[in-house]
Amino acid sequence: MKVTAMDIYKLLPKTNCGDCGEASCMAFATKLSEKETDLKLCTPLDPEGMEKLEKILAPAVREVKIGKGDKQVIIGGDEVLYRYELTYYNPTALVIDVHDELEESELEERIKIIENTEFERTGELLTLDAIAVRNKSGDKNKFIKTVSRLKNSIYPLILCTLDSDNMKAALEVVGDEKPLIYAATEKNLEEMGQLALDYQCPVALFVPGDLEKMKQLSHSLRSRGIKDIVLDPGTFVGEGMGDTLDNFVMIRRLAVEEKDEDFRFPIMGIPALMRLDNTDDPVTKGIKEATVAATMLNKYADILIFNGTDIWELIPVLTLRQGLFTDPRKPQTVDAGLYEFGDVNEDSPVLLTTNFALTYYTVEGDLKSGKANTYLLVLDTEGRAVDVSLAGGQLNGKSVADLIKETDIENKVNHKKMVIPGLAAPVSGEIEDDSGWEVAVGPRDSSAVPDYLLEKL
Repeated sequence: MKVTAMDIYKLLPKTNCGDCGEASCMAFATKLSEKETDLKLCTPLDPEGMEKLEKILAPAVREVKIGKGDKQVIIGGDEVLYRYELTYYNPTALVIDVHDELEESELEERIKIIENTEFERTGELLTLDAIAVRNKSGDKNKFIKTVSRLKNSIYPLILCTLDSDNMKAALEVVGDEKPLIYAATEKNLEEMGQLALDYQCPVALFVPGDLEKMKQLSHSLRSRGIKDIVLDPGTFVGEGMGDTLDNFVMIRRLAVEEKDEDFRFPIMGIPALMRLDNTDDPVTKGIKEATVAATMLNKYADILIFNGTDIWELIPVLTLRQGLFTDPRKPQTVDAGLYEFGDVNEDSPVLLTTNFALTYYTVEGDLKSGKANTYLLVLDTEGRAVDVSLAGGQLNGKSVADLIKETDIENKVNHKKMVIPGLAAPVSGEIEDDSGWEVAVGPRDSSAVPDYLLEKL
């Protein structure tokens, strides 16, 4: 059951002191229940109360931090199995691997591609999150050399070797950066666990296809005082993909529904393994890798390791992640108001749209690509698209008339003519009556707006 604001309020000091920045303890409790503030801001709270609240506020899946400072990425922290129940927190970390057998020029090129990969969508810049350094050669010196080169990367690191001696040597170079140790197994559990303690780094537990064994080893790590664990139950390629997803789902159910302490950790998937099939051409491998990554993303993966770096492969996964990790209760919005495109003057046309982010950025892109010179009125429809806000009543004559006054657009142009979206045609007369402006019904698709403006105006 989700912890309510009242559950939290009962454990707060109820002084209404305001030190937390809220007007009352109840307001602070509400913010805590929505993960919108920090419990440490409650200065009058005694240690016992702090401990109790930390316990009930702890998410079903522990948050694990990889890296530190500006290079830190946080994974885990989810509370529910299904996004519609609440929301998902801490977007899945997308990681690209490099290995220590790459030539220096190849390594430099790959690092450059990883660090420069970005994609803007609905006003948000989508990027990668970390780099996995693989000890492919098995050679300690080669591993150290590659790790040393990445010490100054803009991203946190995942150190990948099952050799505890090689891992220790790498940690001596970058251990202060708090990389993720990958991986502890049944054979090296003691050594890797000790390294995690010595360097205070998170550690991944790799137990392919055996959740009972994973529970035992997870319990062993926890009993040694290791709190930051990532679970890798194995990524099985081909026909084994169904088993992979079953394990992911079972781990998350054990964490959320059963509160099994040995499974309350983030899950790792490795779609890069799709690249192992030598019978496939590079494009097919990339498609398979992206498809498997998207499937894992939908089934609770908190961190994914890729091999491919082609933007056409990464964009679908980046876009899917963005959609999954938006709050379903809060539509993405932009600020309502008046926006200018191109060189505007008193003769420039005036367009209308809504403040749903996807609608706005689509219109913005079409106006910019079409080199339109126009004003754009953005109406606050509580983050709803044109047709939805029309049906819900947010897009109406009065709201548009109020927006005209608030933006003072009447003093910026020498006319009272407005172009509304084609889908808003049913309220054109209402807008004219309430605003006193002449309304023209524009195209249904904003891609046609630049041509419409040239032809009609």
